[in-house]
Amino acid sequence: MNIAVFCSANNDIDPDFFHLAEELGKEIARKGHTLVYGGVNSGLMECIGKAVHENGGRTIGVVPKLSERGVKLSDYVDIHIPCDNLSDRKDLMLMHSDMAIALPGGIGTLDEVFTMAASATIGYHDKQVIVYNMKGFWNQLETLLNDLEAKKMIRGDYRRLIKFADEMPEI
Repeated sequence: MNIAVFCSANNDIDPDFFHLAEELGKEIARKGHTLVYGGVNSGLMECIGKAVHENGGRTIGVVPKLSERGVKLSDYVDIHIPCDNLSDRKDLMLMHSDMAIALPGGIGTLDEVFTMAASATIGYHDKQVIVYNMKGFWNQLETLLNDLEAKKMIRGDYRRLIKFADEMPEI
């Protein structure tokens, strides 16, 4: 299976997130899955790419033109798919994955999660996003989605598209 992972490219975040991302990367490799990710040498992206690569798994880095803040292509990318921008990246990651897991992240991660879920709601695919709620990081997002659902702003049950997992065995 090809598993897209959406996550932070920041280094100055809770160290526990790095440990948990590394464990997930090892499990992806152990199970013979391929990682499809942003492919840069920073933050949780670098961490999970390294864990998959160093444990015998394959990595596909979908990387837009890099022009800022010293971010570069990771040394742990096995297959590099260059693209022009973040919109292209999302399209290519969706195309090359069977499902996605969201680790802690910011605006970009939210964009990726909701792009994937929204496109599923209108029938473009039936791929699921699992939000890995490390240390309760995504609690407020789950609360927001529940509120939107209660207010009838979400058609149907969003949980068929976006699932929350507090521990790795739930993934």
